[in-house]
Amino acid sequence: MKRERAGKFYLTIVTLAILLCGVLILAVGAGAVRIAPVSIVKVILHFFGINFKRNPEQKIISIIMYVRMPRVVTAMFVGFSLAAAGAAMQGLFRNPMASPDVLGVSAGGSLGAVIAIHSGIAFLNLYFFPVMAMAGSMLAAFLVYALASYRGHTSLLFVIIGGMAVSSFINGLISTVLLFSKQWEVSQFIFWTMGGLGGRRWEQLFMILPLLLPALGLLFFFSRDLNLIMLGEEQAVASGMNVQFVKKMILILSAIVTGLSVSVSGTIGFVGLLIPHFFRLIVGDDYRVLLPVSALGGAIFLVLCDLLGRVILAPFEIRVGIVTSLIGAPYLIFLIFRYQRKGLVETL
Repeated sequence: MKRERAGKFYLTIVTLAILLCGVLILAVGAGAVRIAPVSIVKVILHFFGINFKRNPEQKIISIIMYVRMPRVVTAMFVGFSLAAAGAAMQGLFRNPMASPDVLGVSAGGSLGAVIAIHSGIAFLNLYFFPVMAMAGSMLAAFLVYALASYRGHTSLLFVIIGGMAVSSFINGLISTVLLFSKQWEVSQFIFWTMGGLGGRRWEQLFMILPLLLPALGLLFFFSRDLNLIMLGEEQAVASGMNVQFVKKMILILSAIVTGLSVSVSGTIGFVGLLIPHFFRLIVGDDYRVLLPVSALGGAIFLVLCDLLGRVILAPFEIRVGIVTSLIGAPYLIFLIFRYQRKGLVETL
């Protein structure tokens, strides 16, 4: 990147990082027991061994560290991951309408989850549930890729059609599993598909981070390759890139990131579609910029959606998956009309 663009990029990243910190403090402080930002900062510093003459009460420390902070930090990582995966898929398929939920990857994660619940695997070991969700996401991603590819060329039209077909097929499998499930298993799965972060514990987050963080790092590593793919596969091949290998790696990493995210949050739609598309209008199509900016934007967005679901009808809570759907669905309709007016439907 040129010096001027690099300066703008770093300014954007720093601004979003500061905004994310502010949103995190706001979300931790909101609730039945309101906590001042100063107390939150003191508790965090106290956790790292920095003490003050007047530390917050033990009750406040417990609320922050064991109730609200795990939930808010999980929302941050899930939003970060879903937005990054969505941006990568949009670049991979050269389609701004692509995202993990539109292409059936999230549905694959749901299939893995319902099988884990029905078979009892989810209750044998804490790690089995995310593994099953990740496996389902990867299966769905490769099915879409196989349907949309022919003789080394990936059709963007068939990506969307394939995603719809795979989603419908997977939803049929899910319904079949639920048909033979016990009532409590059905209830648990339906509750999970609404997407929610209530009751999240540090152990659930730490369980996925050892695999999630390296997968995200590798996804960012392929940002330059995504730029070349966006220019066309012929130019990417001419530059010396092993296009098929890169495409498969990006697809695998996006599926891993999506599967791990939905395993701790349930199905949360539209983050991977709405956020990358929004920031593309602001920072452009350079994936060296778009990927990290979208990831930070996704983290901010999901933390705010979870906060909105907690406070808008307090003491009742609207699950975050419902909030993102109520915001994302109208935005998707707006995108359809926007592309129709610009005459870009044929390019999708």
